Amino acid sequence: MEKLICLIWRDPAEERAAFNARLLANLPPALAAAGASGLRINLEDAIAARGAHLRQSRGEVQHDAVVQFWLPSANALFRAEVDAALAAQGPRWCGWVVAESTIIANTAHPPVPGERTAGWAQLAFLVRPERLSHQAWLAAWQDRHTLVAIETQANFEYVQNLIVRPIAGDCPPYAAVVEECFPEAALCDPLAFFDAPSDPAKFKVNLDRMMESCDAFIERGTIDVIPAGQYAF
Repeated sequence: MEKLICLIWRDPAEERAAFNARLLANLPPALAAAGASGLRINLEDAIAARGAHLRQSRGEVQHDAVVQFWLPSANALFRAEVDAALAAQGPRWCGWVVAESTIIANTAHPPVPGERTAGWAQLAFLVRPERLSHQAWLAAWQDRHTLVAIETQANFEYVQNLIVRPIAGDCPPYAAVVEECFPEAALCDPLAFFDAPSDPAKFKVNLDRMMESCDAFIERGTIDVIPAGQYAF
């Protein structure tokens, strides 16, 4: 089995709410018919939109949906129906094969097929800094930063996806995709985000530790971070 992460851009003439509804209705059955399983769709919905101030952009027009699923093989010989289903949803899409590592499984609010998962998901699309070799970047991110992310945040799901290879489309230069789920309160309350409710001193310690760790493997202004609603199928 291989995991794919694909990005879809909507036509700017289509309202986001209409795009979301159409995608959630049409894409899951189309991908299931094409042999995909374990489908997850992340969209900026009405709840996630309240966290717009958390968005970070590397400057390009950001995508409007993140689609994650598994295939027996991502070989192009067997992907025609999958590619067609994705291409039908918007004017642009791209995708990668990724290696998934589940750091924190969502046991607090397990996803229910066909429903929105509780809270919200933060999607971070990482670019490896030129100053770091691939191995040095991996060590700073996975070997050292992982524990920091666990200990300083109120995340109840944490999944790292290391990009293996592109499969289609004009892909941004991402090296990894990270998904973390947080309680809804963390959308607008930084103390709740950094697992320090009503504790400004703990908040500062956690924030400073997180920023120092991120700076070791991220160049500020080069990544995309998008708050989203998570939908499982």
